[in-house]
Amino acid sequence: MYAIVDIETTGGHADKNGITEIAIFTHDGTRVTDSYTTLINPGIPIPPFLETYTGITNEMVENAPSFEMISDKVYEMLHDKIFVAHNVNFDYTFIKHHLQHAGLDLNVKKLCTVRLSRKVFPGFNSYSLGNLCQSLGIKLQNRHRAHGDAAATVKVLERAFKVDVDGSVINSFLKKGSKEATLPPNLPKEDYNALPETPGVYYFYDEQGKIIYVGKAVNIKKRVLSHFTGNVTTAKRQDLLRDLKHIGHEPTGSEFQALILESLEIKKHWPKHNKALKTLEFNYAIYDYEDQNGYIRIAVDKSRKHSTPVQTYPKLADAFNQLQKIVLEFNLCPKLCLINAAKEPCAALIAGCCTGACQLSESAESYNQRANAAIAYLQKNESYAIIDKGISSDNFCCILISEGKFYGMSYLSHDTTLHNLEELKSYITPQKENYFIKELVKPDKLAGFKLIKF
Repeated sequence: MYAIVDIETTGGHADKNGITEIAIFTHDGTRVTDSYTTLINPGIPIPPFLETYTGITNEMVENAPSFEMISDKVYEMLHDKIFVAHNVNFDYTFIKHHLQHAGLDLNVKKLCTVRLSRKVFPGFNSYSLGNLCQSLGIKLQNRHRAHGDAAATVKVLERAFKVDVDGSVINSFLKKGSKEATLPPNLPKEDYNALPETPGVYYFYDEQGKIIYVGKAVNIKKRVLSHFTGNVTTAKRQDLLRDLKHIGHEPTGSEFQALILESLEIKKHWPKHNKALKTLEFNYAIYDYEDQNGYIRIAVDKSRKHSTPVQTYPKLADAFNQLQKIVLEFNLCPKLCLINAAKEPCAALIAGCCTGACQLSESAESYNQRANAAIAYLQKNESYAIIDKGISSDNFCCILISEGKFYGMSYLSHDTTLHNLEELKSYITPQKENYFIKELVKPDKLAGFKLIKF
């Protein structure tokens, strides 16, 4: 038995929106056996644009029952049926979410008539309900109302029955392990099937071919599927699934490499659905300069283009903490480092921790020796290659750090010379460092990796 369902709602995600109308047709594979439709008071205002879109107004639902009042009836009609809808995960997610709030747990098989139609009616330009009905010659009445759309979906399903005479296509969709009811309606299954079960980075594309999300995984196929499973009702999840039209991937030799590649790709493409790794930038820096008295000053400032900082940091607090650390460790003057901006004598001088550079009682030559040592400590300009396993047995991964900065990551053949820094650079495409990668490739975090130092 099938239950063909359509709902109208106050918005696109279930956790913050309500259902304004529901229609259910039960079907035995031959004919409709029962039906139910009602307006629902969602408990929140219907946005004006949706009033115009569906024709359902706040006045129409004012005296309608709440979902909780009809939940038993809805559950009764759905719980032992195959749940059918056009873009099934949208309707199923909403109804399951609201049934749970009413104390009812719905767990049934799902059948998406968008994905089913792509299989049994190939070649159409669009599989939206309106365009599909037009292509199939189905008369669609009361568009964007639950009863009209559900009735049209019944006709689509019945047409599919006629094409899929032996039921092999529908049975394959309903078979345990099939991903047809899990994948987003407009995502080709071929895209998912092409994903490897290896470490790497995956890309979600919209209809225009623009990258809208980049993720990393130990197992690409398994991680991508996790985006589509579970009854997650947040706006972020629903918006991502709505925009997703294609998937691509780039394998790596390990999760470590995938982390680096993910960060590079997010910075490169700036996908709309990525938030992590987009905000970590080098917003602040420690600079050094010589003042008019010949003393080297070390101070924090905002990062500036075309400047040469001693070191960079994502947050102001990070930069100041590091500055305070070297002031203590190298016995620098807080006043010359702009930590103490008061006009009075340096507090550290009074405490005996300052050697008097701020009062010109210590020579610039003497003070600058310690300041230069602090700068060298901050820069730590080491050059080294991190060697990791490759994508195949024919290569290995080389992640090159040149003078303390991430230079790039490439896959090289096993006969590549590794002991000449400049020669090694010729094999690796330079890539832009960011804070995430900078932290990831620090020597003290690379236990277990082979390092070649230059």
